[in-house]
Amino acid sequence: MSSTIPPSGSGELVSLELRNIVQEYPMPAGESAGSKSDRIRVVDDVSVKFDRPGIVMLLGPSGCGKSTLLRMMGGVRPMGVKTPTSGEVFIDGVLSTEAHDDVVMVFQRYANRPDLSARDNIAFPFRLKLWRRKVSREDAKARVDAMIESVGLGAHADLRPAQLSGGQNQRVALARALVLRPRILLMDEPFGALDAQTREEMQRLLSDLYRSQPCLIVFVTHDVTEALVLGDRVIVLSGQPARIADDFEISEPRPRSSAWQRSSETQALEERILATLHGAGGSRGQVRVTV
Repeated sequence: MSSTIPPSGSGELVSLELRNIVQEYPMPAGESAGSKSDRIRVVDDVSVKFDRPGIVMLLGPSGCGKSTLLRMMGGVRPMGVKTPTSGEVFIDGVLSTEAHDDVVMVFQRYANRPDLSARDNIAFPFRLKLWRRKVSREDAKARVDAMIESVGLGAHADLRPAQLSGGQNQRVALARALVLRPRILLMDEPFGALDAQTREEMQRLLSDLYRSQPCLIVFVTHDVTEALVLGDRVIVLSGQPARIADDFEISEPRPRSSAWQRSSETQALEERILATLHGAGGSRGQVRVTV
Protein backbone atom coordinates (compact mmCIF):
# COMPACT_ATOMS: atom_id res chain seq x y z
CA MET A 1 0.00 0.00 0.00
CA SER A 2 1.16 3.58 -0.50
CA SER A 3 1.80 6.00 2.33
CA THR A 4 -0.98 8.51 2.89
CA ILE A 5 0.83 10.51 5.56
CA PRO A 6 1.76 13.95 4.22
CA PRO A 7 5.32 15.11 4.81
CA SER A 8 5.98 17.79 7.42
CA GLY A 9 7.02 20.21 4.71
CA SER A 10 6.55 20.89 1.04
CA GLY A 11 8.78 18.15 -0.38
CA GLU A 12 8.61 17.48 -4.09
CA LEU A 13 6.48 14.52 -5.12
CA VAL A 14 8.44 11.44 -6.07
CA SER A 15 7.69 7.85 -6.99
CA LEU A 16 9.85 4.77 -6.40
CA GLU A 17 8.46 1.34 -7.20
CA LEU A 18 9.69 -2.24 -7.06
CA ARG A 19 7.72 -4.72 -9.17
CA ASN A 20 7.95 -8.47 -8.57
CA ILE A 21 11.60 -8.37 -7.52
CA VAL A 22 13.39 -11.71 -7.29
CA GLN A 23 17.09 -11.98 -6.52
CA GLU A 24 19.09 -15.19 -6.66
CA TYR A 25 22.82 -15.79 -6.26
CA PRO A 26 24.97 -18.82 -7.07
CA MET A 27 25.15 -21.26 -4.16
CA PRO A 28 28.53 -20.99 -2.37
CA ALA A 29 30.98 -23.70 -3.36
CA GLY A 30 30.49 -26.86 -1.33
CA GLU A 31 26.94 -25.98 -0.23
CA SER A 32 25.11 -27.11 -3.37
CA ALA A 33 25.76 -30.83 -2.82
CA GLY A 34 22.43 -32.56 -2.22
CA SER A 35 20.51 -29.37 -3.06
CA LYS A 36 17.84 -29.28 -5.74
CA SER A 37 19.30 -26.04 -7.08
CA ASP A 38 22.71 -24.48 -7.46
CA ARG A 39 21.26 -21.05 -6.64
CA ILE A 40 20.04 -19.43 -3.44
CA ARG A 41 17.06 -17.06 -3.45
CA VAL A 42 17.51 -14.04 -1.16
CA VAL A 43 14.52 -11.93 -2.32
CA ASP A 44 11.24 -13.53 -3.36
CA ASP A 45 8.67 -11.57 -5.41
CA VAL A 46 8.77 -8.23 -3.57
CA SER A 47 6.48 -5.50 -4.91
CA VAL A 48 6.17 -2.14 -3.14
CA LYS A 49 5.60 1.49 -4.09
CA PHE A 50 6.52 4.76 -2.40
CA ASP A 51 4.77 7.76 -3.91
CA ARG A 52 5.56 10.79 -1.75
CA PRO A 53 8.14 12.21 0.67
CA GLY A 54 8.36 10.48 4.04
CA ILE A 55 10.61 8.22 6.10
CA VAL A 56 10.04 4.57 5.21
CA MET A 57 11.71 2.00 7.47
CA LEU A 58 12.69 -1.28 5.83
CA LEU A 59 12.90 -3.62 8.82
CA GLY A 60 13.91 -7.25 8.99
CA PRO A 61 16.38 -9.73 10.47
CA SER A 62 20.06 -9.21 9.74
CA GLY A 63 21.01 -10.88 6.48
CA CYS A 64 17.44 -11.16 5.17
CA GLY A 65 17.94 -9.15 1.95
CA LYS A 66 17.16 -5.57 3.05
CA SER A 67 20.45 -4.15 1.75
CA THR A 68 20.05 -6.09 -1.49
CA LEU A 69 16.73 -4.33 -2.12
CA LEU A 70 18.12 -0.94 -1.14
CA ARG A 71 21.02 -1.26 -3.52
CA MET A 72 18.63 -2.13 -6.34
CA MET A 73 16.71 1.06 -5.59
CA GLY A 74 19.98 2.97 -5.85
CA GLY A 75 21.06 1.35 -9.08
CA VAL A 76 24.01 -0.47 -7.48
CA ARG A 77 24.64 -3.62 -9.50
CA PRO A 78 27.28 -6.14 -8.35
CA MET A 79 29.68 -7.37 -11.00
CA GLY A 80 28.97 -10.73 -12.58
CA VAL A 81 25.44 -11.17 -11.20
CA LYS A 82 22.19 -10.28 -12.96
CA THR A 83 20.43 -7.82 -10.64
CA PRO A 84 17.56 -8.23 -10.15
CA THR A 85 17.22 -11.81 -11.35
CA SER A 86 13.70 -10.83 -12.40
CA GLY A 87 11.44 -7.86 -11.76
CA GLU A 88 11.85 -4.13 -12.34
CA VAL A 89 12.62 -0.87 -10.52
CA PHE A 90 10.84 2.34 -11.56
CA ILE A 91 11.59 5.92 -10.55
CA ASP A 92 8.86 8.42 -11.44
CA GLY A 93 7.33 5.74 -13.63
CA VAL A 94 10.50 5.25 -15.71
CA LEU A 95 12.40 1.96 -15.69
CA SER A 96 15.66 2.40 -13.75
CA THR A 97 18.56 0.03 -14.42
CA GLU A 98 21.52 2.08 -13.15
CA ALA A 99 22.47 4.89 -10.79
CA HIS A 100 19.97 7.76 -10.89
CA ASP A 101 20.77 11.46 -10.47
CA ASP A 102 17.94 11.94 -7.97
CA VAL A 103 19.06 9.09 -5.66
CA VAL A 104 21.77 9.37 -3.00
CA MET A 105 22.90 6.58 -0.65
CA VAL A 106 24.33 6.67 2.90
CA PHE A 107 25.99 3.58 4.37
CA GLN A 108 26.98 2.39 7.84
CA ARG A 109 30.60 2.93 6.84
CA TYR A 110 30.75 6.66 6.31
CA ALA A 111 33.40 6.53 3.51
CA ASN A 112 34.78 9.94 4.43
CA ARG A 113 38.11 10.65 2.75
CA PRO A 114 40.82 10.69 5.44
CA ASP A 115 42.87 13.35 3.65
CA LEU A 116 40.03 15.89 3.56
CA SER A 117 38.51 18.09 6.26
CA ALA A 118 34.90 17.70 7.27
CA ARG A 119 34.04 20.72 5.12
CA ASP A 120 35.83 19.33 2.08
CA ASN A 121 34.26 15.89 2.55
CA ILE A 122 30.81 17.48 2.56
CA ALA A 123 31.70 19.56 -0.51
CA PHE A 124 33.28 16.63 -2.36
CA PRO A 125 30.30 15.84 -4.66
CA PHE A 126 30.61 19.31 -6.17
CA ARG A 127 34.01 18.30 -7.56
CA LEU A 128 32.26 15.82 -9.82
CA LYS A 129 31.31 16.83 -13.34
CA LEU A 130 27.59 16.12 -12.89
CA TRP A 131 27.23 18.42 -9.89
CA ARG A 132 29.61 21.10 -11.19
CA ARG A 133 27.25 21.35 -14.15
CA LYS A 134 24.11 21.46 -12.02
CA VAL A 135 25.21 23.75 -9.16
CA SER A 136 27.21 26.96 -9.39
CA ARG A 137 30.33 27.38 -7.24
CA GLU A 138 28.63 30.10 -5.19
CA ASP A 139 25.52 27.99 -4.58
CA ALA A 140 27.63 24.95 -3.68
CA LYS A 141 29.58 26.94 -1.08
CA ALA A 142 26.37 28.34 0.39
CA ARG A 143 24.85 24.85 0.59
CA VAL A 144 27.94 23.42 2.30
CA ASP A 145 28.12 26.28 4.82
CA ALA A 146 24.43 25.89 5.68
CA MET A 147 24.68 22.11 5.96
CA ILE A 148 27.69 22.29 8.28
CA GLU A 149 25.64 24.38 10.67
CA SER A 150 22.55 22.18 10.27
CA VAL A 151 24.43 19.05 11.37
CA GLY A 152 26.22 20.84 14.23
CA LEU A 153 29.75 20.68 12.84
CA GLY A 154 30.53 24.39 12.81
CA ALA A 155 33.34 24.03 15.37
CA HIS A 156 34.73 20.91 13.65
CA ALA A 157 34.54 21.85 9.96
CA ASP A 158 38.32 22.00 9.50
CA LEU A 159 39.07 18.70 11.26
CA ARG A 160 39.81 15.48 9.40
CA PRO A 161 37.93 12.20 9.97
CA ALA A 162 40.61 10.79 12.30
CA GLN A 163 40.01 13.78 14.58
CA LEU A 164 36.24 13.24 14.69
CA SER A 165 34.10 10.83 16.69
CA GLY A 166 32.00 8.14 15.03
CA GLY A 167 28.89 10.25 15.41
CA GLN A 168 30.59 13.30 13.94
CA ASN A 169 31.84 11.26 10.99
CA GLN A 170 28.31 10.03 10.36
CA ARG A 171 27.11 13.64 10.47
CA VAL A 172 29.65 14.41 7.74
CA ALA A 173 28.36 11.51 5.63
CA LEU A 174 24.74 12.57 6.12
CA ALA A 175 25.55 16.18 5.29
CA ARG A 176 27.42 15.12 2.13
CA ALA A 177 24.25 13.34 0.98
CA LEU A 178 21.77 16.04 1.92
CA VAL A 179 23.84 18.90 0.48
CA LEU A 180 22.80 17.52 -2.92
CA ARG A 181 19.12 17.98 -1.96
CA PRO A 182 18.18 14.51 -3.19
CA ARG A 183 14.60 13.58 -3.95
CA ILE A 184 15.35 10.02 -2.76
CA LEU A 185 17.75 9.25 0.10
CA LEU A 186 18.62 5.58 0.72
CA MET A 187 20.17 4.77 4.12
CA ASP A 188 21.68 1.36 4.88
CA GLU A 189 21.79 0.95 8.69
CA PRO A 190 23.66 4.28 8.94
CA PHE A 191 23.55 4.41 12.74
CA GLY A 192 24.08 0.71 13.41
CA ALA A 193 27.71 1.02 14.55
CA LEU A 194 27.09 3.92 16.93
CA ASP A 195 26.63 3.70 20.69
CA ALA A 196 23.09 4.05 22.03
CA GLN A 197 23.34 7.72 23.02
CA THR A 198 24.94 8.79 19.74
CA ARG A 199 22.41 6.73 17.78
CA GLU A 200 19.55 8.59 19.50
CA GLU A 201 21.22 11.92 18.72
CA MET A 202 21.53 10.96 15.06
CA GLN A 203 17.90 9.85 14.94
CA ARG A 204 16.83 13.25 16.26
CA LEU A 205 19.12 14.98 13.78
CA LEU A 206 17.67 13.05 10.85
CA SER A 207 14.16 13.91 12.00
CA ASP A 208 15.08 17.62 12.20
CA LEU A 209 16.78 17.60 8.80
CA TYR A 210 13.82 15.86 7.20
CA ARG A 211 11.48 18.51 8.57
CA SER A 212 13.51 21.26 6.88
CA GLN A 213 14.27 19.30 3.70
CA PRO A 214 11.56 16.68 3.02
CA CYS A 215 12.38 13.90 0.58
CA LEU A 216 11.69 10.19 0.27
CA ILE A 217 13.95 8.38 2.73
CA VAL A 218 14.15 4.59 2.66
CA PHE A 219 16.03 3.53 5.79
CA VAL A 220 17.20 -0.06 6.34
CA THR A 221 17.39 -1.28 9.95
CA HIS A 222 17.10 -4.41 12.04
CA ASP A 223 16.32 -2.33 15.14
CA VAL A 224 12.59 -2.39 15.97
CA THR A 225 12.80 0.66 18.22
CA GLU A 226 14.60 2.69 15.56
CA ALA A 227 11.91 1.80 13.03
CA LEU A 228 9.16 2.98 15.37
CA VAL A 229 10.99 6.18 16.41
CA LEU A 230 11.67 7.35 12.85
CA GLY A 231 9.20 5.77 10.46
CA ASP A 232 6.12 7.24 8.83
CA ARG A 233 5.75 3.78 7.33
CA VAL A 234 7.30 0.49 8.43
CA ILE A 235 7.74 -2.41 6.01
CA VAL A 236 8.65 -5.69 7.71
CA LEU A 237 10.53 -8.30 5.71
CA SER A 238 10.62 -11.98 6.50
CA GLY A 239 13.81 -13.93 6.98
CA GLN A 240 15.58 -15.04 3.83
CA PRO A 241 14.26 -15.21 1.23
CA ALA A 242 12.88 -11.76 1.89
CA ARG A 243 9.15 -11.27 1.38
CA ILE A 244 6.94 -8.45 2.64
CA ALA A 245 5.45 -9.76 5.87
CA ASP A 246 3.80 -6.54 7.10
CA ASP A 247 3.37 -2.93 5.98
CA PHE A 248 1.84 -0.26 8.23
CA GLU A 249 1.88 3.47 8.92
CA ILE A 250 2.54 5.46 12.09
CA SER A 251 0.63 8.72 12.48
CA GLU A 252 2.42 9.95 15.64
CA PRO A 253 4.33 13.12 14.69
CA ARG A 254 8.09 13.29 15.09
CA PRO A 255 9.99 13.80 17.29
CA ARG A 256 8.32 10.94 19.21
CA SER A 257 8.44 11.46 22.93
CA SER A 258 9.79 8.97 25.45
CA ALA A 259 6.24 8.75 26.82
CA TRP A 260 4.96 7.63 23.41
CA GLN A 261 7.81 5.15 23.11
CA ARG A 262 6.72 3.62 26.45
CA SER A 263 3.02 3.70 25.59
CA SER A 264 0.74 0.73 25.09
CA GLU A 265 0.41 1.72 21.41
CA THR A 266 4.15 1.40 20.86
CA GLN A 267 4.34 -1.80 22.85
CA ALA A 268 1.58 -3.26 20.68
CA LEU A 269 3.49 -2.29 17.52
CA GLU A 270 6.67 -3.92 18.85
CA GLU A 271 4.75 -7.09 19.64
CA ARG A 272 3.13 -7.00 16.19
CA ILE A 273 6.52 -6.77 14.49
CA LEU A 274 8.11 -9.51 16.57
CA ALA A 275 5.12 -11.80 16.09
CA THR A 276 5.21 -11.15 12.34
CA LEU A 277 8.90 -11.99 12.15
CA HIS A 278 8.43 -15.11 14.27
CA GLY A 279 5.70 -16.37 11.97
CA ALA A 280 7.12 -15.21 8.64
CA GLY A 281 9.32 -18.21 7.96
CA GLY A 282 12.65 -18.18 6.19
CA SER A 283 16.04 -18.34 7.84
CA ARG A 284 16.33 -16.62 11.21
CA GLY A 285 18.48 -13.49 11.42
CA GLN A 286 18.59 -11.16 14.37
CA VAL A 287 16.45 -8.15 15.16
CA ARG A 288 17.06 -5.72 17.98
CA VAL A 289 14.81 -3.82 20.37
CA THR A 290 16.60 -0.91 22.04
CA VAL A 291 15.32 0.88 25.12
